[in-house]
Amino acid sequence: MSLSTICRRVGLKELVSNVQVYSSPTESSGGLSLVIKRWATKKSAGSTKNGRDSNPKYLGVKKFGGEKVIPGNIIVRQRGTRFHPGDYVGIGKDHTLYALKEGNVRFERHKLSGRKWVHVDPTEGHVLHPIYTTSAASADPEGQFC
Repeated sequence: MSLSTICRRVGLKELVSNVQVYSSPTESSGGLSLVIKRWATKKSAGSTKNGRDSNPKYLGVKKFGGEKVIPGNIIVRQRGTRFHPGDYVGIGKDHTLYALKEGNVRFERHKLSGRKWVHVDPTEGHVLHPIYTTSAASADPEGQFC
């Protein structure tokens, strides 16, 4: 027997076309009930271990030895104190080293401890802050230290 003859004998076409699609459970029709279930229209993508990447932090030395800097120029961006601030160099809360005076950058390595220091050699030479010059002059007018 072929499939078409079986369908004609059972009347499958009438059963499928005349059945209510959404029927309540209390309603009982004497024939075959066809219930259609809906499912997601998009397949869910599996979890992936890739796909996350952070922005670059642009760390490192920005001004190298011998370069001219002005106050506020960033010399080194770093995490932790890989380089330590020396003369006329300030340190920020994120350990960024920056110039406090106009001059040239100089890197130094301590021979015993191996610690690296960053200095700025001022262009006009070593100048004391006015507060310290007035206190030093009033304490010892002859310029001699005790």
